[in-house]
Amino acid sequence: MSNPQPFSTHVKATLTLGLPLIGGQLGQLLIQVTDTVMMGWYGVPELAALVVATSVIFVFLILGSGFAWGVMPLVAAAAEEGDDIQVRRVTRMGLWASMGFCVVVLPPLAMVPDLFGMLGQVPEVATLAGQYFAIGLWMTVPALVIMLLRSYLSALERTQVVLWVTLAAAAVNALMNYLLIFGSFGFPEMGVRGAAWASVGSNVAAAILLVIYARWKERRREIFVRFWRPDWIALRQVFRIGVPIGLTSLAEVGLFSFASVLMGWISAEALAAHGIALQCATATFMVHLGLSQAATVRAGRAYGRRDVDLLVGGAKAAFALSAVAAIVTVVVFLTLPEPLIRLFLDPDDPQLPAIVAIGVGLLAAAAIFQVTDAAQVMALGLLRGVQDTRVPMIYAAVSYWGVGAPVAWILGFHTGLGGVGIWLGLALGLTMAGILMMRRFWTRIVPKVAAARRAPAA
Repeated sequence: MSNPQPFSTHVKATLTLGLPLIGGQLGQLLIQVTDTVMMGWYGVPELAALVVATSVIFVFLILGSGFAWGVMPLVAAAAEEGDDIQVRRVTRMGLWASMGFCVVVLPPLAMVPDLFGMLGQVPEVATLAGQYFAIGLWMTVPALVIMLLRSYLSALERTQVVLWVTLAAAAVNALMNYLLIFGSFGFPEMGVRGAAWASVGSNVAAAILLVIYARWKERRREIFVRFWRPDWIALRQVFRIGVPIGLTSLAEVGLFSFASVLMGWISAEALAAHGIALQCATATFMVHLGLSQAATVRAGRAYGRRDVDLLVGGAKAAFALSAVAAIVTVVVFLTLPEPLIRLFLDPDDPQLPAIVAIGVGLLAAAAIFQVTDAAQVMALGLLRGVQDTRVPMIYAAVSYWGVGAPVAWILGFHTGLGGVGIWLGLALGLTMAGILMMRRFWTRIVPKVAAARRAPAA
């Protein structure tokens, strides 16, 4: 049994682990923001196409990412127990599962004709989105390798490299965007196709850098040695944890992708405003996600040694830090909406006033769910740390699709609220998920870990 640590010690430990992860998440978002800004400068139809195409790609990317995120608590718990063999086994089988997902899902998806026309997008946007999708879909392969290695390295508390590699990828993406979208320095002007090639190229570069680092710094764990040898026990562990995580993430990301489709039914301007507001909300969410990943690692290590004091202290520190970030975000969204939206658009674009008007309302709606969204992602990270993933999956499905999606559709198209109504539906779904997951962690999981610690003495 460990002696309880002061709250300030938990805050410091969470920040030490979490700040590089937050930086890495923001660096990943910087790639998306760069795409959005540069495509907004290129044209509004192209921006709308980018928004809807990347929304669909990320649905499948997030579904496949469950195996990568599932590796994090497994590696953290094994590392705390000093079991390097288990660390190697689950990481290697996480790579197996991630690449198997790509083999099964991507080729059939690439052959779907006129996907975005089928989703109800206007013809010009549907055509442009299809051009991006045909290329950008394949970034899923290196992106899943990145996610897996980030989880592995983060669980071992090597978070600095995650930050620096992500920033390097962002720089590569920005350069390739500039060269290929606009045709700078003699390169062909490719528009949305150029943005897609930039996304693929930057992800490949980041994956290569992380593979090199993992082989160099973690030689004793040798995760790539005998890579082709199956380990069915470890693979089942990865599936048991990873599939519910993937489905949980899919439920949330799919909800926002569904909202993108609904916004496209309203107008290209509404979809463009939605994409910009979503980038702003995602930027703040990345702070919470980085803290949540730090909470997952610390909870995984606490779970590995059945230390309820470490689990509770780490949870309180993570929730407190996340709450502060959420409050700051609410203030910014309510006081500076127009300057935020204008950053993404050409000042001379004739559609700018309409997009700004829509976007201001969307950011006001986003401010409503900041605190509860932060609570749900933090509780979710803690639950993953103690390898509790199945019930949170059910909570997510009910909250996002049983409540959030239908309410978004009703408010958006049957009350006159339009895009704001769609976002209010999102807010309700996120709030319900936050309440359910918080309740489960504090009333079910913490007592369970405390009982497990007392069991040997009984």
